[in-house]
Amino acid sequence: MAHNNNIVTAEWLKAHIDDSDLRIFDATFHIPATGRDANTEFDDGHIPGAQCFDLGVIADPDAALPHTVPSAEIFQTHLRRLGVNQHDHVIVYDDSVFMSSARAWWLCRLFGHTKVSYLDGGLTAWKQAGGNLEKGASTAVALGNFIAGKARDSAVAYMPDLRAQVEAGTAGQIVDARATGRFTGEVPEPRAGIRSGHIPGSLNVPVTSLFDPDTKLLKPTNELKQIIESAGVDLSQDITTTCGTGVTACALALALELVGHRQVAMFDGSWTEWGTSDAPIETGTA
Repeated sequence: MAHNNNIVTAEWLKAHIDDSDLRIFDATFHIPATGRDANTEFDDGHIPGAQCFDLGVIADPDAALPHTVPSAEIFQTHLRRLGVNQHDHVIVYDDSVFMSSARAWWLCRLFGHTKVSYLDGGLTAWKQAGGNLEKGASTAVALGNFIAGKARDSAVAYMPDLRAQVEAGTAGQIVDARATGRFTGEVPEPRAGIRSGHIPGSLNVPVTSLFDPDTKLLKPTNELKQIIESAGVDLSQDITTTCGTGVTACALALALELVGHRQVAMFDGSWTEWGTSDAPIETGTA
């Protein structure tokens, strides 16, 4: 992967880990069906100095849906508690098949913090590069002075607007990051009570197609572009990303950013909201 401010390598992080303005966050997320627990795994071993960026906590506390985008005030409070200052360089990483730390990357940008980078390959790459691990809970940090600001190349799509656009045929490109079987409706959703299928007219770019399954490193930019375009995506047009709960949709947003596409909105409720509603659905391939 070529140099890009939105991502850093494990070797870069090893060289800069003691920088005074660096803040490292583990934003690992697993769905219950995996049987894995991100908090336990954090205690078992994390990058030295990392804090836990809990996507389930840094969210709207009153929302019925999981890890819904919080208000600017709530996000600001959480980042200050995590020790983030206005000019800090935030590094996010994970140990998840969902590239879950891309959600943390996206949230930072949504609330105006552009000095944020995704660790390419996450914890896997860190360990393969010979990086050390710390065990136990994260160390307490001083309160930061982060101030939430205007969104930077990030936007949120909401159910009422998107549904109206889909039903009117004016929604434009919707790209779904779920696995192909879930998109086509051949595989049931991992959460009970959710219909199978996809938003009418949407395209499918599974998040697992974006990275190497062994190294977890993102594929080169030219390959990412080819993968995205081969799914029928027109990179000259606006895109709304979606997934199961708004996590891998952010990974798609990161991939799109890396190939130079910035006209992206993320459907926060994603399939959990759409699939539990009476909104129209389709099954089969795109």
